[in-house]
Amino acid sequence: MRKSLGWLLSLTVLIGTVGATGAATAAEPAIGTTGGTTAGRTSATADGAGRVHGAEVPYGADIKDRVLAIPGMSLIEEKPYAGYRYFVLEYTQPVDHRRPWAGTFKQRLSLLHKDTSRPTVFHTSGYGLSTTPSRREPTRIIDGNQVSMEYRFFTPSRPQPADWSKLDIWQAASDQHRIFTALKRIYDRKWLSTGASKGGMTATYYERFYPRDMDGVVAYVAPNDVVDKEDSAYDRFFETVGTKECRDRLGALQREALVRRAPLQAKYRAWAESEGATFTTVGSLDRAYEAVVLDFVWGFWQYYGEDVCGSVPDARTASDDEIYETIDAYSGWSFYTDQGLETYTPYYYQAATELGSPSIRQPHLEGLSRYGYQPARNFVPREIPMTFKPWVMRDVDDWVRKNARQMMFVYGGNDPWGSERFRLGKGARDSYVLTAPGANHGANIDGLVEDERAKATARILAWAGVDAPSAQAARPLARFDARLDKPADEELSREHGLRP
Repeated sequence: MRKSLGWLLSLTVLIGTVGATGAATAAEPAIGTTGGTTAGRTSATADGAGRVHGAEVPYGADIKDRVLAIPGMSLIEEKPYAGYRYFVLEYTQPVDHRRPWAGTFKQRLSLLHKDTSRPTVFHTSGYGLSTTPSRREPTRIIDGNQVSMEYRFFTPSRPQPADWSKLDIWQAASDQHRIFTALKRIYDRKWLSTGASKGGMTATYYERFYPRDMDGVVAYVAPNDVVDKEDSAYDRFFETVGTKECRDRLGALQREALVRRAPLQAKYRAWAESEGATFTTVGSLDRAYEAVVLDFVWGFWQYYGEDVCGSVPDARTASDDEIYETIDAYSGWSFYTDQGLETYTPYYYQAATELGSPSIRQPHLEGLSRYGYQPARNFVPREIPMTFKPWVMRDVDDWVRKNARQMMFVYGGNDPWGSERFRLGKGARDSYVLTAPGANHGANIDGLVEDERAKATARILAWAGVDAPSAQAARPLARFDARLDKPADEELSREHGLRP
């Protein structure tokens, strides 16, 4: 096994009993101390009979009983799905892993259980948690179990009151570490982590801080904004992506939306009043209007592509309604309202404090744009304080280049977010950066060229420790299930707004 669990802190655990009524919650742990880059862990451990410090749960017990015997774990609901058990759970986490005695919160996660004899995939979107059973591509490849975690501070996994200074990539990685440590006692085969976009970033940060936890990482379309103020790679992308004819068509419609600002804003204002939409965070309807228009080209290439360019109306002959509806389809008039931004406050907070955010020049809009690409700070309520920490992404980038082990990064050739990507240095081992030609933000292993697809699949199977054919013949071990195997772009849900 490539990685070990590492050392285990001795902590005090308060164990509750499951009474005759069959209570579905183990007593919450007394969360102990921690330091450096290792999170606090509960001291509950399984012995040879599967017992957890006095809570007798034999290995032959139902998987739900075994999971709920974990201190701090509770059941929200179980949903049936053929061939699996699917649980939506809550787990007690410290608000601050450096000061675990200073308060806790409930974090949601889900468990798609197949068999404890199978390897497990740890998935995160980097955002909220979907409570519908689904299977990520690596889970299908290895035919394994899947744990999915809601990122801290996304509703309802938010401490109350919210101390936003505790929302950072190390705290979130420590959340994952504690969940892994708790579940590893049950799922003791190999583990892989995965995620797409901000989820791919999250999987990478987890590996940086806890490199002994996972046996492999598969990060999809993960941006890597090493220097926040240097965004020329995005400019080069938009100058060359697709055909000139398509680029010109998109740019002309975008420009026309600013030329016709007055009549189109009248439509926008009428819609906002009818919906009760407000613009306190971004500052004004005019700022929100322009932010949506400037996102149009980005949104088009992020989730669509050259094949639908012909459906974009000709700006010279398009009516106001056609322009308004087209911008809405690709950018979304609702996104920069207070109501649209509220869900994504944690993301924009992170973008403005650690992750960075892109800014692109759009020369065809000169003389028409009043604000340009607005910084992430503009999309967070002003009462939330924040300071940007430029060294955080530099540290992660340097670590990946020098220390990547069994890490795979998959990008789309036509995805703007891939303009700034993770790269490997001489210190990397058994790690890969792969690009699916012509793919957008929904790029995946299945979209790679044949030789790379087979090799990537073979490496994932090897990291998971499962028997597989030769690299040339490697295929996913589980059959495709249209209801369960969601495409990457559906996982990202084509939500509007400039965010990964």
